[in-house]
Amino acid sequence: MDRIFTSILKLLAADARAPVSGIAADVGLSQSACTRRIQALESSGHIQGYGARLGHRELGFKVTALVDITLGTQKEEDLAQFERAVSAIEGVVECALVSGGQDYRLKILARDLDDYERLHREHLGRLPGVVTINSSFVLRAVPTRSEADALFAAR
Repeated sequence: MDRIFTSILKLLAADARAPVSGIAADVGLSQSACTRRIQALESSGHIQGYGARLGHRELGFKVTALVDITLGTQKEEDLAQFERAVSAIEGVVECALVSGGQDYRLKILARDLDDYERLHREHLGRLPGVVTINSSFVLRAVPTRSEADALFAAR
């Protein structure tokens, strides 16, 4: 990964809608050479997709819950069954298998506490193999660096 690839990634991370002509000018390439570099980043998996950052509060999702879940076993088939089930829950936006006292940490978006309670009752409480569920609610999201800034800070 050379300096130009890194620069292209940073520019696209900051604005995925940036025109190739502008990116090419910023990194000192022709538009066609820049397009080839972007395509190479996409095909290699360095760029896995493009998307918009949505204002979930503005869209009516006022509650963000961080949910720690402990399962009864660590058997691979039980983990896979849990992961399949949790991926079908509409409010879950992240699911991570974690180390420590819990097995999984979920990030859930809900319209309000009543909506979260419904998700808990209808979905979380019915997930296979669950022994404990501990929910915490985000009071304020503190602005931090972007993923691109964190990924390229040491470079």
